[in-house]
Amino acid sequence: MRSGSESGSAGLFPKLFYDDAPAAIGWLERAFGFRRRLVVPGADGRVLHAEMSLGAAVIMVGSSRPEQRCVSPRRLAGVGQVLCVHVDDPDAHCARARAAGAEVETEPAEESNGSRGYSARDLEGHAWHFGSYVPGESWTG
Repeated sequence: MRSGSESGSAGLFPKLFYDDAPAAIGWLERAFGFRRRLVVPGADGRVLHAEMSLGAAVIMVGSSRPEQRCVSPRRLAGVGQVLCVHVDDPDAHCARARAAGAEVETEPAEESNGSRGYSARDLEGHAWHFGSYVPGESWTG
């Protein structure tokens, strides 16, 4: 079996759950620039599985499944993760996201690691950070 690094991909693909997954997929395209790659529809307008990409980043999306403890952040008191995505131009990306209704939590700014980025919430409350930082570029050994 090949690992992510052997196949040329990052090897980590977060799956996000939304109460209204079809609306979220369209919104992620408009606001954050993700590209719809695959959507597997389920009963009653639900999404069993979807895959979207932005550059080399890939996320998976599905309808909430409370019986499996997979729910939208809107059902939670807080979030336990932030999705960090590399973009070449955080300022332009932020403007696009804001125009599509993203809740921008921190404006684009220079960060302590020398990169530039901003933070936002999507339409159901998932936390995102978009910036020019690429993890691993400064690693040694």
